[in-house]
Amino acid sequence: MSQLQSLRGMVDLLPVQTRRWQAVEAVARAHFRRSGIEEIRTPLLEVTDLFARGIGEATDVVGKEMYSFQDRGDRFCTLRPEGTASVVRSVVQHGLLSQGTQKLWYGGPMFRYERPQAGRQRQFHQIGVEWLGVSSARSDAEVIALAWDLLEVLGVSGLELQINSLGTSEDRQRYRSELVDWLAARSDQLDPDSKQRLSSNPLRILDSKNPQTQKLLAEAPTLLGALSEESTQHLQLVQSYLADMDIPFRVNTRLVRGLDYYCHTAFEITSDQLGAQATVCGGGRYDGLVQQLGGPPTPAIGWALGMERLMLVLEAEASANPDGAAASLTATCAPDLYLVNRGEQAEAAALVLARQLRTAGVSVELDGSGAGFGKQFKRADRSGARWTAVIGDEEVEAGQIRLKPLLIQAEEQQVDLKDPSSVVAVLQTNT
Repeated sequence: MSQLQSLRGMVDLLPVQTRRWQAVEAVARAHFRRSGIEEIRTPLLEVTDLFARGIGEATDVVGKEMYSFQDRGDRFCTLRPEGTASVVRSVVQHGLLSQGTQKLWYGGPMFRYERPQAGRQRQFHQIGVEWLGVSSARSDAEVIALAWDLLEVLGVSGLELQINSLGTSEDRQRYRSELVDWLAARSDQLDPDSKQRLSSNPLRILDSKNPQTQKLLAEAPTLLGALSEESTQHLQLVQSYLADMDIPFRVNTRLVRGLDYYCHTAFEITSDQLGAQATVCGGGRYDGLVQQLGGPPTPAIGWALGMERLMLVLEAEASANPDGAAASLTATCAPDLYLVNRGEQAEAAALVLARQLRTAGVSVELDGSGAGFGKQFKRADRSGARWTAVIGDEEVEAGQIRLKPLLIQAEEQQVDLKDPSSVVAVLQTNT
């Protein structure tokens, strides 16, 4: 029989990678708790209409990338391609807005059928924040600062914040007409994808990665020129608040987000740790989405960061700065104690001791190989443990444990086998 493999773009997280992800998630969890943001968990599977209405049928996500099917009840279902629409649906369904402003965060897998590449898979993972019920420019700046500070705490360097305003729907409609007229007169210079978007979603052309189209867009009218006075003032206030918090930023008039629900403030945070500016976090304001999905008119803003891309950035950062915060997050986790044991009586005693020490809060790796002491000591060295405890049948007869230092300068000691607290005391004294 042939060996079964995971589907393309569906990647296993092996134990070493999982530990690193957990370390990053723990930092994010603590970061959100300090800001009064509560976690929400939504289903992986939603009705297809949620994303068609929320994201926009003309977007690449809905048109080309969603995993959709009919279930046995003839319902059209989709594996969630992003987190915001699901959070909004949940908030509306459960009437949370009647309780006031909702500050929420989520984490988990998303699904898009796109070409897998480094930092981008068909099952990918995001951590995101959604604030519903806030409309001020100050709240925009606070949400951006939350993302910026999280990345700094994680140890990511080379950060750049880019911001733009997508204005109101009226601003965008006004700009859309101007942009379409300008591009239509130069359609022979557009790449095939941009030509297709000209009639369906022209603002997405601004985000084209085609060099020829980018060169052409350098001369195109910008959305800033179509903003109303109110929209312009909102963007200026966001910039002012960011400056007050000493968060550097650059206004990028070509920055658009790929989902239809965005308005006013849009932003991305990039890092240069992968050799080129790579986006690790993006988001913006989406004041019309709650009402579009059946709720009351509600202003909202949010962002999401991609875990796969973030982990690549952190690994690059750790290589560049072995003593930095990123290196500590991606480092191999070593036990406090490696328990070497051989012999029938010794193996039974070691099992009991390992359990007692773990209950006392000590990280213990118990060698279960039954191999000779020499091979077990080699594994103890490779484990990265600070100490090894040695139990053979002779130690059991004597009621003693030998504690040998591995990575620290200390003397070998013998302690009472029946008194696990004496082992804990040695470990705590010689840290």
